[in-house]
Amino acid sequence: MTKMKVRKGDLVQMLKGKDRGKQGRVIESRPDQRRVVVENLNVVKRHKRPRPIRQRSGMGGPQIEPGGVIELAAPVAISNVMLVCPVCNRPTRVGIKEKETKGGVVRVRVCKRADCGEEIDR
Repeated sequence: MTKMKVRKGDLVQMLKGKDRGKQGRVIESRPDQRRVVVENLNVVKRHKRPRPIRQRSGMGGPQIEPGGVIELAAPVAISNVMLVCPVCNRPTRVGIKEKETKGGVVRVRVCKRADCGEEIDR
């Protein structure tokens, strides 16, 4: 399994594509594909056919999942997004620093900007 420095819940900024410069939260992280799904960015339209919903309880008549054109966020390559530092509110590269705690040594992500250098994980 490969490690990525961007995690679910992080605020990222798009570097390339039709949504360049926009920011959004990471909904899903896919380390094996080196991709992330960002909320309301890289939105694509998919046509969906109406389908019946299976009822386990058997109560009521058959229900149908509606069809039509659905907009959903598509995965983006990890190289096309950059993490936004929560302290300085600017896109930044991510470094890793080891920090001593009571439980032992913990690896913490840090902002690589020269004037910031604060911890991203708090």
